[in-house]
Amino acid sequence: MNRPAVNTVDTVVIDAGHGGKDPGTHGQFVKEKDVALKVALKVGAYIEKNMPGVKVIYTRKGDKYLALDERADIANKAKADLFICIHANAVPREEIYGTETYVMGLHKTEGNLDVAKRENAVILLDNNYEQRYEGFDPNSPESYILFSLAQSAFQESSLKFAEKVESQFKSRLGRKSHGVKQAGFWVLWRTAMPSVLIEVGFLTNKKEEKFLSETNGQELIASGIYRAFKEYKAHVEAIN
Repeated sequence: MNRPAVNTVDTVVIDAGHGGKDPGTHGQFVKEKDVALKVALKVGAYIEKNMPGVKVIYTRKGDKYLALDERADIANKAKADLFICIHANAVPREEIYGTETYVMGLHKTEGNLDVAKRENAVILLDNNYEQRYEGFDPNSPESYILFSLAQSAFQESSLKFAEKVESQFKSRLGRKSHGVKQAGFWVLWRTAMPSVLIEVGFLTNKKEEKFLSETNGQELIASGIYRAFKEYKAHVEAIN
């Protein structure tokens, strides 16, 4: 298979998960769509301020609903060099906290599949979703077999960036990291570039919800993603 020739990282698409009629998950007082947007805008602001040669494209800058296929289309039309999707997590057990970053792949655990199902379920809000998503059913395990057959040409690069993100969270920010994981996220599958989905923390953990609701916490998370991006860009361009 021919490897994609990606020698520069000049255009990045930052995708704040959920929005508008789709709030995502929530804690006691914070909605995922709001945390994702605030972090996404801060990541973009860091890049724009410190790396003026990089074009930053946001899938949304306000509380707007966007379908998953529209998010992927924005990135593909821009011929982006990297797609960064920002989300927040939730589980029934409130003691669980920490970050995890996903790349496109076959889930290794039921937990990974559950996260993918939750984030993919938004397609059920879209008109004609059966046609638009080619029969993909976010609640059917059989649908995820499709992803196992689609080993991405960009997986190695996606893993490299994801590892840098989690390293920043753990080493520089002192956050608990659950590491880099794989699962079948529709939006990652449809993007023709290295892409990751970052779960910045668990809104179902009271302490983490408070951290993610505050400007300082959002700035710290955004700075970690920015530094990972800076490192990743330097790594890719050093290979030339």
